[in-house]
Amino acid sequence: MTSTAPETPARTAPDDRTTVVLITHNRRDELLRTLALLRRLPERPPVIVTDNASTDGTAEAVAREFPEMTLLRPGRNLGAVGRNLAVQRVRTPYVAFCDDDTWWAPGSLRRAADLLDAGPRLAGVTARILVEPEGTEDPVVPELRESPLSGPDWLPGPALGSFLAAATVLRTGAFRACGGFHPGLWLGGEEELLACDLLRQGWWLAYAEELTVHHHASRLRDSTARRVLGLRNTLWFTWLRRPLLPALRRTGHLIRTVPRDAASARAFAHATAGLPWVLRQRDPVPPDLERRLAALERARRNSPARRYVG
Repeated sequence: MTSTAPETPARTAPDDRTTVVLITHNRRDELLRTLALLRRLPERPPVIVTDNASTDGTAEAVAREFPEMTLLRPGRNLGAVGRNLAVQRVRTPYVAFCDDDTWWAPGSLRRAADLLDAGPRLAGVTARILVEPEGTEDPVVPELRESPLSGPDWLPGPALGSFLAAATVLRTGAFRACGGFHPGLWLGGEEELLACDLLRQGWWLAYAEELTVHHHASRLRDSTARRVLGLRNTLWFTWLRRPLLPALRRTGHLIRTVPRDAASARAFAHATAGLPWVLRQRDPVPPDLERRLAALERARRNSPARRYVG
């Protein structure tokens, strides 16, 4: 039965603990829809938009229609590093990431801040993702809900080894202490390296079923280009942080299992071209963290959300 009780002032009043950060590139109409939904949130969060050199009038439309929001225009496409630029402006203890085609449900930012307040070693909480317009769960949600990692009893949900930038609230200080998103990865699975470094510093990440993010996939996405970047960055992360034998095994598994097509060939070519800088920055994790990464790798092999197709 749906409750008809009026919302309490505590649930409808603004909440000053969280800033929303998002990046965008040439998705003006979708971004404007997302910003309108964020504007209506009861928490009234500050919003910072980094426009990654859009050429479709995105920045001008944001400045005109959402003057209360902070607009950053770096003049070039920074990829995920555009989030780093925005977080430099954040003055709240928590930062909520979303994409130009995702938005937070009313009340979720407040609840995420409550969870982070209650867990001083909790770096971030990832929300349940609903795919619109059907309102069905994203295929990655079961993977989050059934995470193989164990964690302390005080975690609000299953312990995670990574997070999704489109659906996660992070502790601002922890993000900054780890340097944010690595500029070498640019975009595509860039969260995995940052998550690993957070875990290495003793932070925890968790899935929180009670939080909700909505995702209405953009019509302006190039799924093949995203696959190339995702596979390339998986390989780079593997060689940046995994010990030698696990890195070799992971690379071999990918060679055997990814589609044998031009996109995969480009991904491996780009990954090989970047090996000099990757090996210079290589810093393998200690055994206890490697055991967690190995458990995640095994669990993901059968996940429908982790197939390099498109």
